[in-house]
Amino acid sequence: MTEQLDDTKLEALAGKVIGDVAGALSLFMAYIGDQAGVYQALDGAGPVTVDQLSAKTGLNAKYLLQWLGSNAAAGYVTYHPEEERFSLSPEQALVFTREGQPACMQGFFQAVVSQYETQAKAVETFMSGEGRPWGDHSDCCFCGTDRFFRPGYAANLIESWIPSLGGVEEKLKAGAKVADIGCGHGSSTILMAEAYPQSTIVGIDFHAPSIEKARAKAASAGVTNVEFQVARAQDFEGTGFDLACIFDALHDMGDPVGAAAHIRQSLSPTGTFMLVEPVAGDSMSENMHPLGQIYYAFSTTVCTPTSLAQEVGLGLGAQAGQRRLTEVLNQAGFANVRRTAETPTNMVLEVTN
Repeated sequence: MTEQLDDTKLEALAGKVIGDVAGALSLFMAYIGDQAGVYQALDGAGPVTVDQLSAKTGLNAKYLLQWLGSNAAAGYVTYHPEEERFSLSPEQALVFTREGQPACMQGFFQAVVSQYETQAKAVETFMSGEGRPWGDHSDCCFCGTDRFFRPGYAANLIESWIPSLGGVEEKLKAGAKVADIGCGHGSSTILMAEAYPQSTIVGIDFHAPSIEKARAKAASAGVTNVEFQVARAQDFEGTGFDLACIFDALHDMGDPVGAAAHIRQSLSPTGTFMLVEPVAGDSMSENMHPLGQIYYAFSTTVCTPTSLAQEVGLGLGAQAGQRRLTEVLNQAGFANVRRTAETPTNMVLEVTN
């Protein structure tokens, strides 16, 4: 039987793929520009020639010309053809070089590049069906993940997420005990320590190199009301926590039910568990959009392999949705789960007994 091709559909699909290829290369160019300091040199400089930019950065003008051509075609840099100059608009500067701003995308780019860095291992893992430990990824993955999530936490954690929880902010201001589980490089831990100096914040992660980074960052920030421990979510030390938090990490755990059950046991009788997870609908059809596409992709190479490398290996994935997460939390013994806040990328669940 001969297949009948729809030329219009074929042309549309091929056009989309060309756009995706262009986007993939533009993202790589944006990463190069970040690492080489080109965007930083353009920021606030006004329209400059290639030679002026070369003199300012010390970079080869021939390379810069090609890089600027790609960036200008992508709309990442503004081209002034009448003067043969290049500049950054305020919007471009915000997205490509304003470190720490929620709109800055360089952490996202770095996390994506990290997946290409170890692409052979990703293919091997996918074909084998086996797990891949979190520590098996490149340092670029850990740094990119922290760099991407940190601005969102800085913008929302203290201002809106914690205040959305019943009675928690008052406890933290007065002095409380907090467990930040899966803390990674400690960005969320340090934010809470700075905002609530009367409270003690304990950062917990099973990845020892990340805890080393977290300790160094806490020391650099000058916060003294923090502690860090290398431990799994299922068996970390400590009880009587007034607040326990997991930021974008429960779905990576092999045994999220066991982790949540241990958290429940570690809380004080009136304690609260704040679960922050990627925003998602309860069915795949609800996640058919660019953000869902991105989250499913990271789930393929990072989240699900990390889960499968651990005991149980539930493999929730980054698009589990509130209904599935609630089932996990109920199995762990929690009775009440409600969404208290939401951003374009995350949802905040208040979990209590």
